[in-house]
Amino acid sequence: MAQSSTEAVLESGIPFQRAIPSPRFAEDEGFGPSTRKVAGLPTGQRILVVDNDSDYAEALVCRLRRHGHETTRVQQGGTALQSLEDIDLVLLDLELPDLDGLEVCGAIRSVSCLPVIIVTARGTELDRVLGLQAGADDFLVKPYGFRELLARIDAVMRRVHQQPQRVREIQHGPLKIDASSREVSLDGREVGLTRKEFDLLHLLASNPDTVIPRKRLLQQVWGDSWSRRTVDTHVSSLRSKLGDSGWIITVRGVGFKLGSA
Repeated sequence: MAQSSTEAVLESGIPFQRAIPSPRFAEDEGFGPSTRKVAGLPTGQRILVVDNDSDYAEALVCRLRRHGHETTRVQQGGTALQSLEDIDLVLLDLELPDLDGLEVCGAIRSVSCLPVIIVTARGTELDRVLGLQAGADDFLVKPYGFRELLARIDAVMRRVHQQPQRVREIQHGPLKIDASSREVSLDGREVGLTRKEFDLLHLLASNPDTVIPRKRLLQQVWGDSWSRRTVDTHVSSLRSKLGDSGWIITVRGVGFKLGSA
C-alpha cells in the first residue's frame, strides 16, 4: 500500500513546508518508551491535542503515540471542553475556529487542575503572559523540536505527580458534589442527575458567587449545541431535583450562578 504524505514526513523527519509554521520534529532516538521507563520519566500519558491544523495535528498525534502516549485530537475549543474526562494533559493551540485558546484554557482551569501546555505560533511576550495568567502550566512556540515537547510534558507531569492529591469533592452547605464518582447528595440524600445536569451543576459549584454566562454554559457543557431552551430546560430540571429553585439563581441578561436553599 502506498505510503501517505504524513507517514513519509514522519519517517524522514522532514518538517512540513507550509505557510503557517508547522512542527519541527527533531530526531528523537533515545527517547522511546523503554528508554523513558528506565530513566524514570513519565510514560503512557493520555493526551488531548487541541489544534485546527490537520497536517500538524496528525503528525503530532502519530509521533506521540509512537512514544507510548494515548493521544486524541479535536479541532474546536467547545469540543475540547467536552473531552476532558480520562485525560492526563492537554496540548492547546490558541488559534481555534470557535473559541480563542486563552478562553478555553481559562475554562479548563476553572473546573479542573488538568495540566495544560499551550503550543502555538503566537509567541509574543504578551501571548506568553496571557497564556500563563489563563492557567497554562507551560508555553511552547511553533516551530519547536519534538524532544523539547517531550521534555516539557515530562516536567509538567512530574510536578503534577509530586503535588498532593487535591480534594475533588465540592461542599456547599448541605450540597455535596463528588467529581470522582459524579455523585450528588443533598442533606445526605443522593440526588440522581443526568450527565449534562451533573456537568452544569458542577460548573456552577466550581465557581461560587460567580455568574456564569449562558454562552459559556452552552460551550462548556453542550459543545456546539446552541439552544437557549437547552440551558433553561436543564436548569428547571436541576431546581426540581434539588427541591428548591434557590439553588440556581438566574441573572437576567447574563446567565446563572449557584445559590443556596
